[in-house]
Amino acid sequence: MDILDENLGKGKSTSGVGVLDRSVAILSRLAEGPATLGEVVAGTGLPRPTAHRLLAALEKHHLVARRDGRYALGSRLLGWGNMVGGRPDLIEAARPVLVRLRDEVDESAQLYLREGDGRVCVAASERKTGLKTTVAVGSVLPLELGSAGKVLRGLPEVRERGWAGSVAEREAGVASVSAPVFGGDGELVAAVSVSGPISRLGERPGERLAEAVMAAARRIEGSL
Repeated sequence: MDILDENLGKGKSTSGVGVLDRSVAILSRLAEGPATLGEVVAGTGLPRPTAHRLLAALEKHHLVARRDGRYALGSRLLGWGNMVGGRPDLIEAARPVLVRLRDEVDESAQLYLREGDGRVCVAASERKTGLKTTVAVGSVLPLELGSAGKVLRGLPEVRERGWAGSVAEREAGVASVSAPVFGGDGELVAAVSVSGPISRLGERPGERLAEAVMAAARRIEGSL
């Protein structure tokens, strides 16, 4: 199922404004990696002329860039992304920490911010080889499912323990552990997370990962 049809089928991520929904579908596809026009068409289900027209318009506004015959997310999105949540320093502070966390635990690491009733992946560092979980930057995920959602809901037990875990809540076969990132005045600003297959993380992933994830959260706080 393509991105646009999947969103429409679930009744999610659609505004009723066709050109906007189709543009977002294109950007969502490019968030997975650079793509040719044909790959964008296949990934979104859009007619080829429509996809080409929207890609040209997005390129004009620097939301899409074209390199060697492939389309990619444009530099303007990077500038906007750094302003997410009014914290231009947060994503830059998190990026090297996520790389270090990924290397320490050999699993994929992400940073999430709350946006309304959902959570958005604003930075990620994927496991280099083997079976891995992939969450594209810009992905909007449910707040009520997954360890990062528990963190961003500010559940008292999570704040007290310092971390949250989940096993096959958002996606079958996937486990995760997340920890809250706090601002200088103690407000909850983000969730740092590690995710991977249950076959490696087990049914109690916190036993292996909680300490490393909490340490990563403290490093991000220290860099802000």
